[in-house]
Formats: sequence, C-alpha cells, structure tokens
Amino acid sequence: MLTVAIASGETTSSAQLVAALQQTGIVKSIKQWTIPSDRFPDSADALPDIVFLDLSRDPEAYFTFGAQLRRIRPSIKLVAVSAVVPPGHQLMLEAMRSGVQDFLPKPATPEVLNEMLARFAQDSSEAKDRPSLDKLIVVMGSKGGVGATTVGVNLGVQLATFARKHVALLDFARPLGNVHLLLDLHPRFTVRDAVDNLDRLDSHFFAGLMTQHKTKLEILGGALQPEEWQTIPVPPLERVVNVAQNLFDMVLLDMGSQFSSEWSPILRMARMILIVAEANVPALWTLERRLVALKGFGIEPDRARIIINRWHKGDDEVLRSIQKDLNRPVFACLPNDFRKASESINLGTPLMENHNNVLSGRYRQIASQLTGMESVPATKKSALGGLFSFPTKR
Repeated sequence: MLTVAIASGETTSSAQLVAALQQTGIVKSIKQWTIPSDRFPDSADALPDIVFLDLSRDPEAYFTFGAQLRRIRPSIKLVAVSAVVPPGHQLMLEAMRSGVQDFLPKPATPEVLNEMLARFAQDSSEAKDRPSLDKLIVVMGSKGGVGATTVGVNLGVQLATFARKHVALLDFARPLGNVHLLLDLHPRFTVRDAVDNLDRLDSHFFAGLMTQHKTKLEILGGALQPEEWQTIPVPPLERVVNVAQNLFDMVLLDMGSQFSSEWSPILRMARMILIVAEANVPALWTLERRLVALKGFGIEPDRARIIINRWHKGDDEVLRSIQKDLNRPVFACLPNDFRKASESINLGTPLMENHNNVLSGRYRQIASQLTGMESVPATKKSALGGLFSFPTKR
C-alpha cells in the first residue's frame, strides 16, 4: 500500500484526483497541501511515498515545493499532473530539475493512475498488501433462494454491533437488490448512483450515498429495476469497492447467486468468499460447480468458505458426505429457525433482539471468527464433529 499527497491550488482539480486515486485500491492514505505554501513538512517521516503536483498555469511554485520535499526525503517520488501533455521543452527541463519523475494528463484517470502506481509499488515491500485482502468479504448463494442476502444482512449487523466495526454492505445482487427490505430502509441512492458519478466518487461523496441502519450498519442500495443492470458494467464496480474500502473497516458485498467470469477481478479482491447453500441436492450440486468455477478464476480454495443455511440435525450425514467429496470442511452452519427467520424478514428487523437465540448466537460466532475476536460461547453443540469451527470458552 502506498501513501500519497496532492499539492494543488485548485479545489475542483484536487477533488477529481482524490477520487481517481481512491478508486485504484492501491492507495492507503491521501494528504492534501495547498499551493502556494508557506510551510513545509519538517521531517522525512511526515512525508508520503508519492506527491502529485497538480500544476496550474504558473508551475514555478509547484516545482519549488517539490524540490524542497526532495531535499527532506530524497527517495520521494514526484508526479506532475498537467493540462499540457506532452510538456514543452522548458516545462520538462524545470520539472526534471525539481525531481519530477512522471507527467500525467489532466484529468488523471484511475486506469492510468493504477498502472503508474503499480509500477512505483514494485519497489515497496507493502505493494502486495492490497486493502481488499483485509476488508472485502463477498457473500453469494450457491443458487437462488438459499438465503444469501439474509446471511449478509445479519452478519453485517453483528459485525457492526457485537464486533463494533464500521461496516458497509454493498447490494450488488441481480436482478434486484433486497438488502434494504430486510432492514426496513428506504435508500435515496443506489449502486447506479455510484457508477454514474465515478468522476467524483471519493470517500466523502460515497459516504453521502450510504443509508445507515439504527445498528450503524450502512448499506449501498441495490438495483430497484431489473433493467438497470443492462447499463451497469461490472468493471466500474471494482472502483466502487475500492472507495468503500478507503472509508470502512469491513465491506460486505451481497452478490446474490448470479455471477460470471467478468466478476472475477472483484472476487479476486476478496479476503473471503462466503458461499451460502442448503443441505439439499440442488443447492449442493450447484455449490460443487461454483467452487470449481472460482478455482478457474484463479481464486485460492481456502478463500472460499461454505455456510450451510437452515440446517437440521438430520442433515449431518449428508454434510459429512459433501465434506468428503469436496475435500474441505463446512465453515459454519446456521440452524433452521423458521419462525424467527420469517418474522425477521417480514418485519425488516435483524436477528439480534434475543441474545439467547441459537440463530443470532451463531451469527455472532461468525462475526467473532471474521474479526479475530475471542469467540463467544456456542449456544448449541453440533453432533457433527468439526462442523462448527468456532471454539467454546472453557
């Protein structure tokens, strides 16, 4: 991960550059300095890895500022962002004297920035530590109707309340998003608004698109009309996810049950992919094929975890068999409590009102596992050894 700063005298130009940088997913933090500046950082430790000089018509003050930064920290990388590209001979000469290493055209796009930052990051020991590997968790169903959205919503609530994390839930399910219904929310903005405003989508703008639940879980509403997905391309969604990761401690992404190879860049970003299934033939059959597809996308097998929803004791024999066939354990099982689950969905209230409830307790255990907290006591012991991978307090 890289730290960067922007030296600029133009608010609009600087804001565009901030948005583009956050959408790359390579930037850890962004400082903003105003030019002309009467004050310079007083130590090398206070300086970032890269400084973007957002040149105006009079670039002299920017080059003077950059040269001073280089004297404080010789290893710092300076990038000039200019409306004049390629630069003229005199401008290029002044830039070289101040230590500028690259020129970018205005407006700098996330694609161009991503390529340049990746090149700079090759020399950094932290380059491979993308924030997505720490923050993004994808929730998908092995097939439609297995309760993936219910799992995403209730897990998000437990992460926000029990684990006390700043959590976003992005509703990317197709053809329609249902997250808001399960929380009785009425979002003013949806994923469509994020994609339509990529030119200014930074963390501040993104925060304005989110709808907060009383549990402090924040959601980005899903598509309200099926035809919306015909005009929402998948590649820009990666940039939306990157901005979310700049703002939140954890990002849950509800994918629903539909996906294809074009989603592979987003899936590869994920720290973990939770695949929700049921202990019946159609769900387990599609689960097996989904795992094969993910492997074909280049996703390491240990990043895909299986969650069995609506579990009964009588399912244990089937699950032992599927664990053997897939050669991997089931990550967790959510017991079938039809009355409470149905009431929760119909009222738009998450499963958290009764702390002694087995189902809500299981969600807290998963939240504990995902955040590395000391696990809460299991509310019910499974007859299937190792099926619930959550230790109990002794």
